[in-house]
Amino acid sequence: MHGRALNSIFRSCFAGKTALVTGHTGFKGSWLSLWLASLGAKVVGVSADVPSDPSHFVAARLAGRIDDRRLDIRDAAALKILVGQIQPDFVFHLAAQPLVRRSYADPVETWQTNTMGTIHVLEALRGLDRPCTAVFVTSDKCYDNTEWVWGYRETDKLGGPDPYSASKGAAEIAIRSYVRSYFPKDGKIRVGVGRAGNVIGGGDWAENRIVPDCVRAWAAGHSVPLRNPAATRPWQHVLEPLSGYLDLAMALNDDPELHGEPFNFGPPARQNYTVGELVAEMARHWDQVRWEDVSAQHGGPYESGLLKLNCDKALHHLRWHAVWDFEATVRETALWYRRYYEQPDRSIADFSLQQIEAYVRSAQEQGLAWAK
Repeated sequence: MHGRALNSIFRSCFAGKTALVTGHTGFKGSWLSLWLASLGAKVVGVSADVPSDPSHFVAARLAGRIDDRRLDIRDAAALKILVGQIQPDFVFHLAAQPLVRRSYADPVETWQTNTMGTIHVLEALRGLDRPCTAVFVTSDKCYDNTEWVWGYRETDKLGGPDPYSASKGAAEIAIRSYVRSYFPKDGKIRVGVGRAGNVIGGGDWAENRIVPDCVRAWAAGHSVPLRNPAATRPWQHVLEPLSGYLDLAMALNDDPELHGEPFNFGPPARQNYTVGELVAEMARHWDQVRWEDVSAQHGGPYESGLLKLNCDKALHHLRWHAVWDFEATVRETALWYRRYYEQPDRSIADFSLQQIEAYVRSAQEQGLAWAK
């Protein structure tokens, strides 16, 4: 599938086009950049730095595959100049301070990056005088989570108790304001919003996330402490929301009626598993692992116990749904990390591309329109 067949999916929408990815050095941003490059796009990545060591960005040697720029989205003037220079056909805005616990420690950085950074991207788009389709990636935590048992819909109330969640809700309000004030449906700029969460997959080494915590501990032969093993999450592989963002960008390009609309991207409602179940499933693909329940000792800041999304809107308008079940999601995640730790000196880009190709094949077998 490598090459020609990958170029043909998404109706070759991105082949030969310039795609700006903010946050391209991060976990999701690096996977998206690699996928876009394989689709024939000219990818320009914008990030302040590489957020972790190790990282998927460095392990896959992405700096040699795309146009790698260092720029902080809190610098509105520099961002506007860059967007004006590269004249993108597509913008995928993923740059963020993405960690709930860190947001408690540094709320100002979180608000500046997540809310004002989003406004700076919107301002840069306002200065463009050419057609451009932009997908703004926020979070499932943009919702005011009351931990009810059904999934949140795109029309539900925004907000959240912690600085991270609140900053993402505020970013959504800013996006809605710019769409209504500056970006009419018959204008040159089209905007969509993607909401997703609980993403796992190879190459995530962020702090205080369960899969990175496991692989760091297990690779060093240590036990991993579980702060909240009973917490339930709709786990999904990183390629699931990324296919949704790409699908949304393609649909926005074709249909102005989708302009300004938010979309949830997540697994089926039945695919909710606890942290403990996730760790146990990971352990099936890893040798000599240990973990311990430390929830009785946990006195940290608030973390939600239950949060899931209703993704009917994406199914109806985009014909999008998740591809991999829980077992496949965890298996592919564990295999990626095992490959990395067993051969740390080799670029893992080819292995990541093999996983993208396997995901596309699964989507084709299930008849998803974007994969045809």
